[in-house]
Amino acid sequence: MALPIKDQAKYWGIAIAVILFLLWQLGDVILPFILGGAIAYFLDPIADRLERWGLSRVAAVAVITLVAILTFILLFLLVIPALVQQTAQLVETAPDLFNRLQTALTGQFPELMDESSTIRQQLISIGETVQSKGGELINGLLSSALGLINVLILLVVVPVVAFYLLLDWDKMTTKIDDMLPRDHLPVVRLLASQVDNTLSSFIRGQGTVCLILGAFYAIALMLAGLNFGLVIGFIAGLISFIPYVGALIGGILAIGLALFQFWGDWVSIGIIGGIFMVGQFLEGNILTPKLVGNSVGLHPVWLLFALSVFGSLFGFVGMLVAVPVAAMIGVFARYGIEQYKGSVLYRGEQD
Repeated sequence: MALPIKDQAKYWGIAIAVILFLLWQLGDVILPFILGGAIAYFLDPIADRLERWGLSRVAAVAVITLVAILTFILLFLLVIPALVQQTAQLVETAPDLFNRLQTALTGQFPELMDESSTIRQQLISIGETVQSKGGELINGLLSSALGLINVLILLVVVPVVAFYLLLDWDKMTTKIDDMLPRDHLPVVRLLASQVDNTLSSFIRGQGTVCLILGAFYAIALMLAGLNFGLVIGFIAGLISFIPYVGALIGGILAIGLALFQFWGDWVSIGIIGGIFMVGQFLEGNILTPKLVGNSVGLHPVWLLFALSVFGSLFGFVGMLVAVPVAAMIGVFARYGIEQYKGSVLYRGEQD
């Protein structure tokens, strides 16, 4: 006989509260395990595909690990140093870019020369802030990142955790399925399947879209001759999981820099704008339909809300789990709405 709904709600509520409390308290301690689990989840379909091609699980994981190591070495040697260098140069150049913007504005709008002008005072204030805080900002970001993700953890613990989780992924899912409450097994399996479909569509699919768009923007902007093109492309690709936001922010940054670098050369400026138009076309008509599909059901506003809430509550770890948790909540909410519409509370008493 199943437990009463009231008792079930109490026990599951306590379990959820304990999980949230542990997530809040452990914070950065569980970060490498979250990252390792995310990597293992992302790579599990590849391992399954290799197994279907005749490799054992160990051999499949070994092949994936070897490819990952070679990819990391290439990135470390070719991309990461240039990315760090361009980021540092952008921070150093920001005050000069702002001064040039102020000069251009005062040339077009002479009233800004008035010392009592509110806009002029705001521009001066922003310029002083950028100049005084730019270096401190990048140093703070680097120091906090190093404190949050220790280099040793990033380079050693995360890959090891991902390796073992990927090796035993099928065994773990089987054990978890064996521990599910028998009375609710069909419903839990149904919801778990929907959650997996949503996560795989969004995280795996959208993650691939972000990588492709980031590479496209970075390479195209550098070929177009834009200074800091690698940084702009990286930023645009990184936040492309929110529809239109990545292209919007990246486009504003790129076109703004292009106006300073190519002022008067409207062809070059138009090429920079055209790169992001092409990127949007590829994302909306080819990449997203093919790699993500239409079954995700995550609204951009819901994603922004989840990132804001989890980021403020749990910091960097919260931002990592925000999207998966938002996807799961969306699945549960849709299931709850379906149950509500089939209930007497919605339909009323039937004669």
